[in-house]
Amino acid sequence: MKRALTCLVILTLLCAIFVGSASPTIAAIAKTPFSRTNIPAQLKVTAAGLNVRSGPATYFTKVGVVYKNQIVDCIGKLGDWYIIHLNNDVVGVASGKYLQPYYPPTSQPAPQPTPQPAPETPAPGTGDTTGQIDPEAQKMLELINAERAKVGAQPLKMDMEVLKVAELKAQDMVNKGYFSHQSPTYGSPFDMLKQFGISYKSAGENLAGNSTVEKAHTALMNSEGHRKNILNTSYNYIGIGIVDSPKYGKIYVQMFIGK
Repeated sequence: MKRALTCLVILTLLCAIFVGSASPTIAAIAKTPFSRTNIPAQLKVTAAGLNVRSGPATYFTKVGVVYKNQIVDCIGKLGDWYIIHLNNDVVGVASGKYLQPYYPPTSQPAPQPTPQPAPETPAPGTGDTTGQIDPEAQKMLELINAERAKVGAQPLKMDMEVLKVAELKAQDMVNKGYFSHQSPTYGSPFDMLKQFGISYKSAGENLAGNSTVEKAHTALMNSEGHRKNILNTSYNYIGIGIVDSPKYGKIYVQMFIGK
């Protein structure tokens, strides 16, 4: 009942904005477009403290506060403001300047691929660990293996074919302006690995947007789901793609596989 009443109050305020009134200010806000499409299911707070209000402007009543790195559910969008649902069942509006889309890490076992006859020449996904590795990708691999060593997990080896797939995924995210495990071009990480002939028993993917390898690594280790991928003993190979991003500084894609 409390949740229903709270939602009703907030929705009533939002409806009042669109109905309009004699006030020129309210009439202007009434033109703010409302959207339920192309919005993330969850958002991450980037400000130290962000006020949640009853309408899409700073003069509306404050109904709550969210804090940095807090994850909140997103219901819709009013112009540049997101409509969010808080843990205490309060629904309010917060500025999109201090919120960014949040996508939980994905990791799942994959079915055993159909065995193929051994080719006479190397095929994609055969565990090729030779070739030139970008210094930043090498640094990230060293940080990952240092974390694995702390828990007694075997170090991961860089698979150059998986690395190429991770680089393609990172570039696709930059080119098409999305941050998601689901690519509009390649589908899921598991679909993408199969498209490029990568054989695996288990697989997972981590995504990060940050300015340096060290900051991206710290952020991933501070997230339970991403940390599980990094320390997962069922993985023995990795591919790391790093691409410059105008929004985040760099996009980091870690693709893990177990053979």
